[in-house]
Amino acid sequence: MTEAAVKATELEKSFGEGAARTYAIRGISFEAYFGEMLYFVGPSGSGKTTLLSMISGILKPDSGVVKVEGKDIWGLSANEIADFRLNKVGFVFQDYHLFPKLSTVENVAIPLILKKQDWERSLETAMEFLEVVGLTDRASLPPVKLSGGEQQRVAIARAIVSRPDILIFDEPTASLDGLTGKRILEFVKENILNDKRCILIVTHDSRIFEFADRIIGMEDGRIVKITSGGEIEG
Repeated sequence: MTEAAVKATELEKSFGEGAARTYAIRGISFEAYFGEMLYFVGPSGSGKTTLLSMISGILKPDSGVVKVEGKDIWGLSANEIADFRLNKVGFVFQDYHLFPKLSTVENVAIPLILKKQDWERSLETAMEFLEVVGLTDRASLPPVKLSGGEQQRVAIARAIVSRPDILIFDEPTASLDGLTGKRILEFVKENILNDKRCILIVTHDSRIFEFADRIIGMEDGRIVKITSGGEIEG
């Protein structure tokens, strides 16, 4: 891990005004590296999701700098930020956000369609990524016919189909039982993480801490502790 995929410097973010102002992020700085799976843990309201929203180009910080691959993303134009989110960042949401009326392969193809790629070519590429997550035999099924673990793997395939450098998971095991959650994170570590990709994960689930390279503990909008993977925040 030599090159920083993400470098955040003195990030600040608040909501509201005057006496009603709430400070969500307070002077946070950290680096994340290619080839690394980095967790953000802490109680609800500690700022984890707000922080990753700023890193991914969704929410602009009040102050501070976010550099991705050395580029200040909040110095980009609105169109450039949109391109950054579409091409550089992949998201895996807590509730999967799969479209119920589309088949599995069609769900995976959505990011390619958004990039205005040919429909048939998009489906072919989506099938390749379903093979990566071991679900080619489920390609024609709607999400309702899949188990929770299978739906999570479809969400992962959709997140990586555009080959993003930064992959963000928001509570990836929240809807899964303990064993399935561990299997999903083990799969991600072995098959999705590589030396050209950085994975950032927000989680409350201490059962999957063993798969992290580092764990950043947050509280009240600040980083309070950084530990090696497998260590549980105290």
